[in-house]
Amino acid sequence: MKASFSKYTLNFKTPSGTSRGVMHIKTTWIIKITKGERVGYGECGMFAGLSVDDRNDFEEKLQWACLNIKLGLDVLYDALEFYPSIQFGLEIAFKSLNSTNPYHLFPSKFTNGEDQILINGLIWMGDYSFMKQQIAEKINSGFRCLKLKIGALDFQTELKLIKNIRKQFNANILELRVDANGAFSPNQALERLKHLSDFDLHSIEQPIKAGQLEDMARLCENSPLDIALDEELIGVFGVTKKQNLIQTIKPKYIILKPTLIGGFQGSQSWINIAKENKVKFWTTSALESNIGLNAIAQWTYSKNPDIPQGLGTGGLFTNNISSPIEVKKGKLIYNPNLNWLNIF
Repeated sequence: MKASFSKYTLNFKTPSGTSRGVMHIKTTWIIKITKGERVGYGECGMFAGLSVDDRNDFEEKLQWACLNIKLGLDVLYDALEFYPSIQFGLEIAFKSLNSTNPYHLFPSKFTNGEDQILINGLIWMGDYSFMKQQIAEKINSGFRCLKLKIGALDFQTELKLIKNIRKQFNANILELRVDANGAFSPNQALERLKHLSDFDLHSIEQPIKAGQLEDMARLCENSPLDIALDEELIGVFGVTKKQNLIQTIKPKYIILKPTLIGGFQGSQSWINIAKENKVKFWTTSALESNIGLNAIAQWTYSKNPDIPQGLGTGGLFTNNISSPIEVKKGKLIYNPNLNWLNIF
């Protein structure tokens, strides 16, 4: 058994803005494992500025994993505890290697093209007219759930935007989620959540920066709007620390990004704790290429999701890896009539 990796740069079709800045490119790393005639592909989509493994020795650790691939997934996974995106890339690659079809990691009605995954449409930050344009395009293309990135514009402008949406589409027709990416300060957050709650929003992701457990706990206790934790889960290792976080903050939802929290195993650990504490969850991609998105989507489908998931990022790039994954009318589908383009 041998392994290697290739660095790949994804180019955004349109610069994409969050409260952390505007992105033009996204770098990722593709792992390839071979064993005889069998081949498996995985993706380590380390997210610069967000991933806990955004470290100078990232590629060195990835090279170490490839050189020691014969140790097997369990040993490598445990040795790479602080490199969750490498853990996930290895999980995908080994699953791919051991599958009849290297791209069918969790065969199902989804991979057969017989069922779909309901997803939200993602609205990136920008000026008022740009965000309004995105919203119109998503609604016209069939989305019935939108997630708006907020926190970069003047707050009153953002409220105006949301108010205008609600004038046209009530909550029975269009579900709205917002994501602040930690943009609000603890002192201003509760007041802003009260204003946002006037518009029948589903939830808000990460209203304040991660790591402020007591402040976030107070927000969850007093907010009229349901709160979902996102960045808060990143870099939290071990069952005890995860339990402490959930039991201290008591959120309504957690958002699972396998690339950022240790892949399938890391995500399942959070799910187990969430269920014990009556916390709901949904899954979101983290700007992976279609290799990573494919793995996340198939795993997510295996969890029988009943609310829209955050898996519509595959079409953001000009040079994504061609695959059977498509977005149609607010749903993610796997089109078995289309083929993967093997470029690695």
